[in-house]
Amino acid sequence: MPDSADSPLLALSGVLLVDKPRDWTSFDVCKKLRGLSHIKKVGHGGTLDPLATGLLPVFFGKSTKLAQISTDAHKEYIAGIKLGLTSDTQDITGTLTATENPRTVTPDEFRAALAGFTGSQLQLPPMHSAVRINGQRLYKIARRGGEVDRPAREVTVFEAEVLEDFTPENGDERADFYVRYAVSKGTYIRTLVHDLGQTLGVGAVMQSLIRTKVGDYTLEQAHSLAEIISYGDTHGGISDLFFSLNND
Repeated sequence: MPDSADSPLLALSGVLLVDKPRDWTSFDVCKKLRGLSHIKKVGHGGTLDPLATGLLPVFFGKSTKLAQISTDAHKEYIAGIKLGLTSDTQDITGTLTATENPRTVTPDEFRAALAGFTGSQLQLPPMHSAVRINGQRLYKIARRGGEVDRPAREVTVFEAEVLEDFTPENGDERADFYVRYAVSKGTYIRTLVHDLGQTLGVGAVMQSLIRTKVGDYTLEQAHSLAEIISYGDTHGGISDLFFSLNND
């Protein structure tokens, strides 16, 4: 049912916290929820790559004007790190560009290197990213086999903590280390992982990524996409799952 000019659907607004599944783009999630909600104006509060899972705030109706607040908010992630590899995308989905001899890196050595990547720092955006240089997305240049100079950007890593007892999702292969990162907006976790591997001298790629927090929103508050789809099929809509952002 389309939201015509006199439709009450225009009055619907709010945010839906989604636990994004792997292999879905953030755009695809918004497209799916647009169809389920019958609301045309839908946007998300911070892109997650297809490899990543976890918290994706999706805004509807008038609330989409608040999406930038989530985009700009501090975020937390759990990254699975695989040592001994490097790739053109800095994660496990890319083309391997080097395979190192993965000498044994002790937990103490790993923590010492990790500590060097906390605080404010300059980070070079990866070529496989949506950053624009001279009007072009870097990933489009990279797909053509190109590379361009791009300025480093200041980011802040507030916390970087090794998680010793973390259990991978859905029986996934265990990574060598898992790290909880708390970071400022615009921080590329896969670049932190890549640079950490270079510091250790063995290479590293991001094997998995879970976003657990965006501002005050947490993953525990989110609904799985399967749950949302089921609810929409059963109830003819998903607005009952929204967080209302109205103060009146």
